[in-house]
Amino acid sequence: MPLRVTPEETFAARLAAGGRQTGMWVCSGSPLVAEICAGAGLDWLLFDAEHSPNGLESLLAQLQAVHGYPVAPVVRPPSGDPVLIKQYLDLGAQNLLIPMVDTAEQAAELVRAVQYPPHGIRGVGSALARASRWNRIDGYLQNAGDSLTLLVQIETAAAVANVAEIAAVDGVDGLFIGPSDLAASMGHLGQQDHPEVVAAVEHCIREIKAAGKPVGVNAFAEATARRYIDAGADFILVGADVALLARGSEALAATYISSAGDDARASY
Repeated sequence: MPLRVTPEETFAARLAAGGRQTGMWVCSGSPLVAEICAGAGLDWLLFDAEHSPNGLESLLAQLQAVHGYPVAPVVRPPSGDPVLIKQYLDLGAQNLLIPMVDTAEQAAELVRAVQYPPHGIRGVGSALARASRWNRIDGYLQNAGDSLTLLVQIETAAAVANVAEIAAVDGVDGLFIGPSDLAASMGHLGQQDHPEVVAAVEHCIREIKAAGKPVGVNAFAEATARRYIDAGADFILVGADVALLARGSEALAATYISSAGDDARASY
């Protein structure tokens, strides 16, 4: 008799339960590092495939590595391509963060990409996929939408201008603000803490909260992170595995090798 499996709690359910969700990026592509991070006591991990060396196989291995830990895995594809979204969902990613969403129309198309017909365009291959645990999750096809979280990323000046409309799209479970690309689009490349960028982020937080949706933000500098938390951020990313390794190894070199220098490097 095969085992019957139930889906894991979604990130949307965690957000709906209240309380801030604090997490970090996992960009190394390593299942070992992912498991180390999963046991750190954080609430969620973001597995990145937009700027990191991650493909379907490495993401699958990392999702398997963190399974069983009390941490919510969120996966960011490189784009909102419906074919990629279908593949990510089929391999068992329940929580997706889609980058570079500038309009409500884009957001609505993403909602369709994560839903089966008649509500969407997701292709049906659940019997072959880890998402349904190879049909060991009862009623997966009928209830798949309840086991998914769709987050969209606000990263440009255009998205800021449209943020209220994007937040109003039914089926979008939350919005995440990316200050780095936002700063670049506003003419302040590399200046995530520029006053105009911070003001834009705080504007988005107010608009998204007013729409009744959870809002997240990326902020590695502690003072900035705490400012956005005080402004109402519901979920936040405050570090990355690769940045922690880079800065930690540099600190070791600076401690024991006199020629290593003491010039600090930004982590984001």
